[in-house]
This record gives sequence, C-alpha cells and structure tokens, in this order.
Amino acid sequence: MTLRIVVTGKYGQLTQSLQRLGRCDTQVVAVGRPELNLENPSSVRSVIEDARPDVIVSAAAYTAVDQAEENPELALAINVEGAAAVAKTALGLGVPIVHISTDYVFSGEKTLPYVETDVCDPISIYGSSKFQGEQLVAKITDNHVILRTSWIYSPFGSNFVKTMVRLAETNDVVRVVDDQYGCPSSANDIANAIVSIAAKLSAEKNSDLRGIFHLSGNNSATWADFAEVIFDCTRKLGVKSASVDRITTKDYPTLAKRPANSRLSNEKLHSVYGVYMPDWQKSIMIAVRAILHDKI
Repeated sequence: MTLRIVVTGKYGQLTQSLQRLGRCDTQVVAVGRPELNLENPSSVRSVIEDARPDVIVSAAAYTAVDQAEENPELALAINVEGAAAVAKTALGLGVPIVHISTDYVFSGEKTLPYVETDVCDPISIYGSSKFQGEQLVAKITDNHVILRTSWIYSPFGSNFVKTMVRLAETNDVVRVVDDQYGCPSSANDIANAIVSIAAKLSAEKNSDLRGIFHLSGNNSATWADFAEVIFDCTRKLGVKSASVDRITTKDYPTLAKRPANSRLSNEKLHSVYGVYMPDWQKSIMIAVRAILHDKI
C-alpha cells in the first residue's frame, strides 16, 4: 500500500527533497501558494482535504530570520496561525501531522546538546514564532510529531552551502562566524527520516511515537567548520575554492540574534523510531556535487 504524504510548501528544501526520494511505497503531494496560503488560514482545509493525505507534513514556514525582526506580524501569521490551521485540518481529517520546527526555539546558553525536554527560550522573532507554532500544534491535536531540525542544506532554495559555493567563485578568502555551534543537516537525510516517521505514525497508534523529537545531522560544527568542509568538497571536485577567515559573532552583526549553541541531540529519535542520522560530513559532498552540476 502506498503512503500518501501531503506536504505544505511547494518549493521548500524539504518538499523538493521529499519529492525526489523516488520511493515506490510513498507518494508525495506538495500543496502551496497560490492555492494554499498560510497567511489566509481559511484556504488551508479545502486544499489539503482535496489532496487526500494519509499523513500531513507541515513544512511551509516564514524562515527569513533577520527579516522577521522587521516583519513580526507576517512571521507570526504564517508560523503560528498558519501552523494552527494545518493542525486543525489534520485533526478534522483524522490523520497525523509532522510539524517541522527549529533549533532556534532555544536561547543557546546551554553548553551541551539540547534535548526535547529542555526549556525553550527563543531570542529572535523567528524563534519565538516557531515556538508558539509548536505549542498550538501540540494543543490542537495529540496525533502529532514536532520535528526540530537545524542548519538545513540542499541543492534547492537558499542555504549556507549554496552561499559558500557561490562566494568561493569570486573570493579567495571568506569570513565566517566561528563561535556559533550547531548541527548541519542534509534535507535529503531529513526527508528519508520523515518518510520512516510518517509510515509508523500512519500504521501505529502508540502514544510513544507522538510528541517532540530532534532531527539533525549527526556531529556538530561552527559555521566556519561547516564552510571549510564545503570548500574542501569544491576543491576535490576541481572547481575554484576558498579559505576561511574565522571571525566572531560581534564581527558579523545581524538584525536577529542567533543562539551560540543550537546543537540538538537525536537520541530520543533513535531510541523511539530507530532512525539514525548520518554524520553531516558524509552527506555534504552529495549536495555540493548537485549544486555544481546545476551550475554547469
């Protein structure tokens, strides 16, 4: 039997990665603008219902971290009220929802990797909007999985890997922050994990399968570490590369504050679902090669 996953957001990194998995046991249907617009919650139910989901993946979000500081109403409308509308639709249709959240729900003050029971204390509008969205989704339906992930990269959309590849084309040295720690996460790896999670959610009623889980690349890095591995990949692939000038957060001011530590522990996910995320260093070459191939 084919599992029908309906994912919100047509052009996001996760949606495109899910669509390209090519699994014969899974059908991925993307819904998004203009038909489904999270700024208009009344548009949500009919569009998703028509797509006939077995599981809903709530991936569409306002993810412009710095712009959210200047457009808080829009971030809240999409990430809170829009997320709630998707959760209400899942409840009404009697299907599970997998809601994608973020490491930015944490302040970054903890020195160890964050676990699911740690207190959320976001330090940006984006992080606050995603945390409020989590809370509403959990309140609306018990049949949920909230997946917090971090530092997503892929050949699609805008992300750190694509930016570094582009900067290496015209710069010999790139300045990159070296005092923020996180877990780079391949959208392809996340997509594979989501399909496994969705299949179990659809087949089993076990309450242990519901709740909050962390899902990120295994092992951590600073942004500068991340950049060095990217540049090593471009070098191995025979294209122009760059070296990294390691700087501090103070040297690179942004509108929104970033957590100094947003490392996530995947132990609960592995224990409950048996899902093991690869080391991020093993997945990065696949994305870099795809990005460069698209440029040729």
